[in-house]
Amino acid sequence: MKKVFIKTYGCAHNQADSEFMAGLLEEQDFHVVDNKKNADLVLINTCTVKDPSEKKFYSELRRINKPVVVAGCVPQADKYNPELSNYSLIGVKQIHNVVEIVEQTLAGNKVHLLKQIKDVRLNLPRIRRNPLVEIIPISSGCLGYCTFCKTKQARGDLLSFKEEAIIKQVRTALNEDVKEIWLTSEDIGPYGLDIGTTLLKLLRKILKIPKDFRIRLGMINPEYVRKYEDELIEIYKDERMFKFLHVPVQSGNNRILKLMKREYTIEEFKKTINKMRKGVPNLTVSTDIICGFPTESDEEFLDTLELVREFRFPIINISKFYPRPGTKATRMKKLNTKVVKERSRILAEMNDELVSNKEWLGWEGNIIIDEEGKNKTLVGRNDYYKPVVVQEENLFGKRIKVRIVDVFRDYLRGEVI
Repeated sequence: MKKVFIKTYGCAHNQADSEFMAGLLEEQDFHVVDNKKNADLVLINTCTVKDPSEKKFYSELRRINKPVVVAGCVPQADKYNPELSNYSLIGVKQIHNVVEIVEQTLAGNKVHLLKQIKDVRLNLPRIRRNPLVEIIPISSGCLGYCTFCKTKQARGDLLSFKEEAIIKQVRTALNEDVKEIWLTSEDIGPYGLDIGTTLLKLLRKILKIPKDFRIRLGMINPEYVRKYEDELIEIYKDERMFKFLHVPVQSGNNRILKLMKREYTIEEFKKTINKMRKGVPNLTVSTDIICGFPTESDEEFLDTLELVREFRFPIINISKFYPRPGTKATRMKKLNTKVVKERSRILAEMNDELVSNKEWLGWEGNIIIDEEGKNKTLVGRNDYYKPVVVQEENLFGKRIKVRIVDVFRDYLRGEVI
């Protein structure tokens, strides 16, 4: 039995792809191991969103002295990169062929499966990294044309998967005692617009399933939150919805948003977030911000700081701007790297000072224990997707009631009631 080690970079969509590939390999008598040293072959599922993660991948690739298959967004977007020519490559629309490419690579062949075909990733065998969490890609690609984004080159235009296939995967997962359903894509907001349905119709159908589970929504771009805000507020009232919203603003300045080719103004973003927070009290809003976009002035960066000060986002994914090959932003006038680094530092420090979680001290409610923490602790999520750490044992997968007794920047500490 040949052993395969799978390393995954990037988002939940990539994680889902890796789980499917692991399931397909195990089904054909390969053994997926958790240690690279014990493997006969290494499969690296790559991410092209950020320059540092891509550089880390290439650095790791050069150090591997055994057969390698490179999967994911990097080979799909950079298939002509000479550094990849000596490796087997499998693209984001070919993961159902993973067994074939692994077999060929172990036989000493170099195979490139990068053709963009209709995606058939749903309802494949899978091995979940977390047995309580089912990550379901509901679409591939997006409708946007952001000038900084390289992922579009890999994932392409929007391709929504059929509602029936998604519902079938949800039911299968729930019958296997999964507790959380994560709906993911590059942008789940436009789901269904190419096949005559919408994200909201899909959610209503999933919520008709009479089981006890939670749904976590993946990233939704602001223009779709704005488009669906009233209906989203109603859907969030279902107790099975995590009150969590990942909506990337990227900048607090309209000129920069226009340069990024984002489809909203900062005024529209603010109005939408205020409405969502009013309609869903205590809603956890996560956002993304790019520091040092080309030509961004000091005053325009201050607009971003003011936005963060006003909304006190509990989670901000901060990225320093890196020109991604093949994107329009690479042709724009770049800022000094020291300026970009300093703005990132300022933003991170400000957000740390603004967010304390002290408002959660004394909160009581239910959590589902869904992961193991450090030092023999367990971690669960409350209804607002806040991580709660408890010093307990043998509660994995259980729903328990807790009281928050201490708070930290990134998590809460609870005791079981």
